[in-house]
Amino acid sequence: MSETRSARATAPPVTTARAARAVGLAALAAMVALQVASGVSAEPVRFTGIVVAVLAVSAIGFAAAGWGTRRTLAAFGAVVAAGYAAEAVGVRTGFPFGEYHYTGLLWPQLGGVPVVVALAWGGMGLAAYGVAAAVTTGGARIAVGALALTAWDLFLDPQMVGLGLWTWAVHGGYRGIPLTNFAGWLLVSALVMLLLERILGGGQSHQARPPRGLAGVYTTMAVMETAGFAAVFQPPDPLVAAAGGMSMGAFAALAWRRLWRK
Repeated sequence: MSETRSARATAPPVTTARAARAVGLAALAAMVALQVASGVSAEPVRFTGIVVAVLAVSAIGFAAAGWGTRRTLAAFGAVVAAGYAAEAVGVRTGFPFGEYHYTGLLWPQLGGVPVVVALAWGGMGLAAYGVAAAVTTGGARIAVGALALTAWDLFLDPQMVGLGLWTWAVHGGYRGIPLTNFAGWLLVSALVMLLLERILGGGQSHQARPPRGLAGVYTTMAVMETAGFAAVFQPPDPLVAAAGGMSMGAFAALAWRRLWRK
């Protein structure tokens, strides 16, 4: 009984949760439409910023429906700041991802880092944490969430390098991406999950019913990226489609299995 009262105390009001969920759904639908438009466009780069923006809005909306607006915005802001800091250090020192730099195609930029990149850390950071919250409890969420977020980069880096948004100093073994990049992603993703766990992980309501919409955002990205690399992008890339699809798909499947049981 005490756990039930604690859950009700930490959950947002019903009307607020419904409004936040509606925002999440609308932004998710917009993201799908924009992703489709980007896939068939001769200039897909011009869709990148708006796609990331609506992704972030969708994740914020769904997270706010479960954890409240203030906590969600605080969590999102912390992750955006951490993501930007990691990128700013990375372009200057090569740590922790390896030596790379951004081109001028993504703007505005702050200190050589596109602002939209920091927003992407925030949006997908929330989505991956939502998946981890569905799959497990306690400190294990940090490890699962870090792996789930890193799995997304199996799609992200090959796509963005192919579009000329950033370049690597050394040609790597995964579609030109050095393996140090993924080690760096795992490290930064663990920091992101630690921040989210500290800000969002305290309520009983969080442990009982993580927002399903965040798993929906994560799953949508997995499906659309898999379809893109398998059949839409030119030329198609079955290796990236399989690697990213199986990795993100595994985390999505685990999350939905637990969510349906609840």
